[in-house]
Amino acid sequence: MDGEIEEDVELLEAELETEVEDVIGDEGEPVVCVLEKLLLAPRKQVSSQRHSIFKTKCTIADKVCDLLIDSGCTKNVVSRALVQALQLKTSKHSQPYKISWVKKGMEISVTDICRVQFSIGKHYTCEVLCDIVEMDVCHLILGRPWQFDVGAIYDGRANTYTLKWKNKRLRLLPHSAGTGDKSESVPPALHMVNGNGLIASWKENTILFALVLREAAPSCEAGDRSAIGKLQEQFQDLFSEEVTTLPPLRSLQHQIDLVPGSTLPNLPHYRLSPKEHQVLQQIVDDLLKNNLIQPSLSPCAVPALLVPKKDGSWRMCMDSRAFNKITVKFRFPVPRVDELLEKLSGAAIFSKLDLRSGYHQIRIRLGDEWKTAFKTRHGLYEWKVIPFGLCNAPSTFMRLMTEVLKPFLNISCVAYFDDILVFSPSLADHLKHLTDIFNVMRQNQLYLNPSKCDFTVTTVHFLGFVVSVAGVQVDRRKIDAIASWPTPKTFTDVRSFHGLANFYHRFIKNFSSVMAPITDCLKMKQFHWSEEQDRSFEEIKQALSTAPVLALPNFNKPFHVDTDASSICIGVVLCQENRPVEFFSEKLCPFRQKWSVYEQELYAVVRALKQWEPYLLHQEFILCSDHRALQFINKQKHINRMHARWVLFLQ
Repeated sequence: MDGEIEEDVELLEAELETEVEDVIGDEGEPVVCVLEKLLLAPRKQVSSQRHSIFKTKCTIADKVCDLLIDSGCTKNVVSRALVQALQLKTSKHSQPYKISWVKKGMEISVTDICRVQFSIGKHYTCEVLCDIVEMDVCHLILGRPWQFDVGAIYDGRANTYTLKWKNKRLRLLPHSAGTGDKSESVPPALHMVNGNGLIASWKENTILFALVLREAAPSCEAGDRSAIGKLQEQFQDLFSEEVTTLPPLRSLQHQIDLVPGSTLPNLPHYRLSPKEHQVLQQIVDDLLKNNLIQPSLSPCAVPALLVPKKDGSWRMCMDSRAFNKITVKFRFPVPRVDELLEKLSGAAIFSKLDLRSGYHQIRIRLGDEWKTAFKTRHGLYEWKVIPFGLCNAPSTFMRLMTEVLKPFLNISCVAYFDDILVFSPSLADHLKHLTDIFNVMRQNQLYLNPSKCDFTVTTVHFLGFVVSVAGVQVDRRKIDAIASWPTPKTFTDVRSFHGLANFYHRFIKNFSSVMAPITDCLKMKQFHWSEEQDRSFEEIKQALSTAPVLALPNFNKPFHVDTDASSICIGVVLCQENRPVEFFSEKLCPFRQKWSVYEQELYAVVRALKQWEPYLLHQEFILCSDHRALQFINKQKHINRMHARWVLFLQ
């Protein structure tokens, strides 16, 4: 029997290696439960087990995982990240409870359980019932229940566990035990560590490299492309480059209501060059041919003008400013861009649809055509469809999109005027979503511009951003324009740069602090551009050029809010699973700059929670501040009125 035990021990020792790929003989892909890991040279192994707890490697669902045996733990515990990564089956805990020992100073709710089957090497397999806990110390903790059930005996000096299994006596060795006699072997050039290992290595002045792991977007195979092509052929009648017929008279039409008692405008046509007159008349002739306009006897009129398109062609618009002043305004809501982006969380396949001359697919209410009259050098005409330039045209168009796509909005598609983005987690779902939307468009006789549509892509440009399964990032085309922006010479130049950079402020940490010198420049009576503004100018361009990919928020996972304050600015960041979701900063006014550090730090917390209240309300989140005094805010006996308002908000 002793010979068998020694043989088993030798086998286990041969399997327990320090490298992840060789440890305990477990083969397979290591489990990835976090989105960021760090690569650095390994620390020197310490042969003594005097200060070590039992750690080893195990295999769960063909993935190599970290295992810890803790005799002081009254439960078997598994990491929630592991359960989600391996998609293990869970069930509700019969007696939910809270623990605080996993993360110091914070209680964690335990509401689910999971039955985990694991193996150590080729000699030991087991199945344990575990409580699911948010933790990052390891993937699996075997506590007293496991030790009691298997009758494990602990050797404190050797830091090993001995147990009987299938009529054999096994000794489980810690992860480092198998490496004690391999000090002469060549260490690996790179080694993965967790956050604690990073901090320890940082103190040793080690060079660090960050490796960001992201989920790869699914690719479309040849068979999938064939299915997409068949779908486009099935709905070929929806795709056309030009509007050639008058749209149907739907229940929703564009109505033009005038302010009572207003004077009707009657303005002369603009003088144009011979080439412009030729282009304008050609457009008018095409519109007459397609029955989109008609000759008019209207008592009012506005001039027509040409506006260049991105492709170099021309668009005819109406200078309807005078008529818009006497028009009753409609206030149909326009969706917020950030809310539209939130709906894309979890999507991997995208299709962008663009309506062909969207305004020209909506009729003017019968009897209101005369209110759209316009002049050219050759005559007076009025519109049967919505022209460009009317003040209520965007509201009418957005109302139509909302009514037509109502069953699918925020579920499988989002719409921002004529830009429709269809999103799905898989290609099969995406084809179904496209079919449903195409059917609705066919029923409503709405047509698409094929040259501006993108089908089944994994990365898409949408509303000035680039969206993919990895998250949302800045549009490189706009960033290139900012990077090549010349040094401002006037207030107008500064405002233009400030506005464009501010569009991407959510991607830049401490944006307000970096932009502060340029913001101060706009407040001067006379233009003055100093080295301070120039330094800020270059920092903003550099920050945008290296802007991170922001994660799309997942409301099924906890958020993490980090706050900080300085004498001139506050900076906060909303994170999820160690990835930034959004940055926010605010320059402090002169009054707030005189506050104490405590008040500025507290204001940063309050401002962050107000900024992201829609994300954080009605769910648990983690709030971090580097100002320790804030943890005693609820224990103060005397607080001023301002603090009282903030405390009331926090509660």
